[in-house]
Formats: sequence, structure tokens, C-alpha cells
Amino acid sequence: MVPHTINRKKAFNMLFFLEFWERFGYYGLQAVLASFFVKSLGMEDAESFIVFGAFSAMVYGYVSIGGYIGDKVLGTQRTITLGAIVLMIGYALMAMAGADKFMVFVALGAIACGNGIFKANPSSLLSKLYEGDEAHLDSAFTMYYMAVNIGSFISMLLVPIIGGRFGLSLGFMICAMGLVLAVGSFVSFRYLVRGIDSQAGLQPLNKGKLLVTIAGVVAMTLFSAWMLEHLTVAHVLLTIIGVFVFGVFFKMIFQSHGAERSKMIAAMILIVQAIVFFTLYQQMPTSLNFFAIKNVEHSILGITISDAEVFQTLNPFWIMLASPILAWMYAHFGDKGTDLSMPAKFALGMLLCAGSFLLVGFSANFANEAGIVSAWWLVGSYFLSAIGELLISGLGLSMISKLVPQRLLGFLMGAWFLTSAISAVLGGWVATLTTVSKDIVDPLQTLPVYSHVFTEIGLVTLGITVLMAVTVPMLNRMINKTDEEEEEAEPAESLN
Repeated sequence: MVPHTINRKKAFNMLFFLEFWERFGYYGLQAVLASFFVKSLGMEDAESFIVFGAFSAMVYGYVSIGGYIGDKVLGTQRTITLGAIVLMIGYALMAMAGADKFMVFVALGAIACGNGIFKANPSSLLSKLYEGDEAHLDSAFTMYYMAVNIGSFISMLLVPIIGGRFGLSLGFMICAMGLVLAVGSFVSFRYLVRGIDSQAGLQPLNKGKLLVTIAGVVAMTLFSAWMLEHLTVAHVLLTIIGVFVFGVFFKMIFQSHGAERSKMIAAMILIVQAIVFFTLYQQMPTSLNFFAIKNVEHSILGITISDAEVFQTLNPFWIMLASPILAWMYAHFGDKGTDLSMPAKFALGMLLCAGSFLLVGFSANFANEAGIVSAWWLVGSYFLSAIGELLISGLGLSMISKLVPQRLLGFLMGAWFLTSAISAVLGGWVATLTTVSKDIVDPLQTLPVYSHVFTEIGLVTLGITVLMAVTVPMLNRMINKTDEEEEEAEPAESLN
């Protein structure tokens, strides 16, 4: 239980600030990475999407390892600090790499490892902070998710603009300095979460384990850089990690009993549904980003947008506006017991995501004679996808916190993030469906390609939404099942 002396509001604000700077760095990099591959490293569009997908897969695929280190090796708080330091080093290396492909991949390897170590642990700490107050857990995670998007909004706005005017090295160095602030603030204000940690974190620091962990991070960074040069190996490794993690998940399900087992099965089904969403999400920095560059008017409200990558800020912009409203709604209706169930929120979120792609596909019918569509179509599409994201990705961590036992929380937080790794590879492949030769620069030739693919994505997602809606009652029963119901059902079965 949370110690009575903990000031939950101040502790939340500290975690909010920490997550802000960590996401500032990652999304600043994400906003420009695919186009950086093309412009600075000379890749074709399709290759840049695949490499981007492999890097993203590493970023999220390593999160299970970070969750395990936080749970069993170093403790949640120490693992957060280590991950942030590794991220800081990664962004600094990225700033110094320039067009040196090997150095770029080493920097990306460090960023992937740092993110993997870091990512699951603040979420785990937040869930422990709100332990025993499930009525406000959705609200807390929604506001926490807003920190992610404030950081991403500012970095997605600044890094492309700074990169276009002063070079991306300065933009990446700002990302590194943000992590300096994150580490400094967390170390200075850790007293706010004193006593809230995993069992490993409540024990004295084992220096031997720390040294082994650091050595492993260095080795994994270099191995990750090598894998970016050898993508087949990266995909095979992701498959192995995925099979292992979800194999352990299935083992945990079979070892559990009663209501606990039902909740964990429901969590597994919702995680599978989330893979579809994260595949759609991967289109923002890849195919949707390139669509904005090639086929969207580079102005809005009379303001000229010289760097089209900035359109990606529409996603965190809408999330920042909607997060407080949804957080209030979750808390308000949660107190009354009339909030939508988690499966219903997932289904509604997927419906909105389907609509966002159908809207972009439909926009081709209103293109001008040059094959350029109004930026307002992109504004509307990002609005729908942002609300969908809040209902799925924004509540995914809350879902894990509610449905799995506390003793497995860090590991299964990692399993949740592994869905992003799997989806990154799928998303990179889907994005390649929109690619054309470098020689084709005429918007009239690229527009039909984007329109067709985005419409197909929307229709397929709509079909998946129908299936999700059908399963909502079943999942609700599984989530709300109690051990008393299991005990009552057993005698009835024995009579039959």
C-alpha cells in the first residue's frame, strides 16, 4: 500500500516532469528520423520505413527487459535513473554522428536500450502510487499520458524547425540536455516516492548487479547497431523475444486460477487488439508524414509551414486538449459507476482510428489541379486518431494495472510495450505500400497511391472494430468475474 506520508499530487507532478523530458527526446527524434534517413543517409523511402520500423521495434521490444530489471534486479527507481542516463548519451551521440551511418546506428542502439530500460518503470511507479484508488486510476494515467504528448508536441515542433535552420545536430543535443534535466529532477525529488518501489528497489543496492547491468547495456547497444545493418537478424530476434514474453504470459495465465485467470485472459485479448492500433500509429512518422510532405498544402490559417514534419504535432496537440476533458469524464463517471468499460473504450477508439484513415483517403476527391489537398483534412484525421489513441494507448497501462497482479506488473507492462515493437515492424511494412520511386515527385502521381492505401487501411480497421464490438460483453464478464462466482460455478459443474 502507498505510505500515508506520500503527497500523491507532488509525486505525480515529479513523474509528469520526468516523462515530459523523456518523451521530448524520443518524439523529437521520431519526427525527423525517417526523412533524416532519406536526406542524410541516402536511403530510398521504402528502406527508410523498414529501418525506422526496426528501430521502433527495438525501442519497444526492449521494454520487457527494463521491466524485469526494475522488478527483480535494481528496483524501479534505480532503473529509471539508469535508463535516462543511457538515453542522454544516445542523443548526444546522435548529435555528433552527422552523416556517419555507423555512428548513427550506434546512437540509435543506445537510444533503443535506454528507452527499453526506462519506459515501463515510471508507469509501474505511477500504478503503485495509485494502488487502492482504482476509481481515479484511469484519470491519473490519462493526465500522465498528457505529459507524453506535451513533450512530444513541443519537440515535434522545435526539432524539425531547428533542424531545418541550424542543422539536426543542435536539435538532437537539445534532446540530450532535456534528459539532463530529467535525471537531475528525479534524483533531487525521489524523496517524494520514498518507500514506493519494487521489492528489489527496497533492498540496498547490489553493486555487482549494477555493473553487470551496465556491461549488458553496452553490449546490447553495439549489438543493436549491428542489427540495424542486418535487419533480418533484428526481425528474428524480435520474434524470439515476442515468443518468449508471450510464452511466459501464457504460462502465468495457466498457473493462475479463478477470477485472476479470467482477468489475465481479458488483458491478453486487449493486448492483441492494441497491436492493430499501434500498427496504425506507426503510419504517423512514416506514410502520413511523407503524405504531408508530398500532397498536403504547406500552410494553415494563412501561416506557411516550411517543414512539413511539423504536421505531426497535430497528434499531441489534440491529445493535450482532450486529455483533461477525458480525465474529468473518467473520474466523474467512474465515481458514479457509469463509465464505459475498458473493452468498450478500446472498440470506440478503434472506430475513430478507422475514421481517421478513411478521411485522409477521401480527401483525394477534393485535391486541387496540382494534386494537393487542404491541410484541414489532416487536421480532422489527426483529431480522430488522437481521441482513438487516448482510448487505447492512453489507457493501456491502466488496463494492465487493473487486470494483472501487482507481483507481475513490471513484466507485463513490458509485454504491453512489446505490442508496439511487433506493430513497428508491421507498420513499417504497411508504410512501404505507399512508396514510389525517388524519381516520381509529381503530386498527381503520388496522390492516388496514398488515397488507395489509406482507404484500404480504414476499411480493414473498420472490420476489426466490428469484431471488437461483438466481444465487448464477453470481455466485460471476464473482467468483472469474482472468485465467489467461480466457487459457485464449481458445484454446479460437478452436478452435471
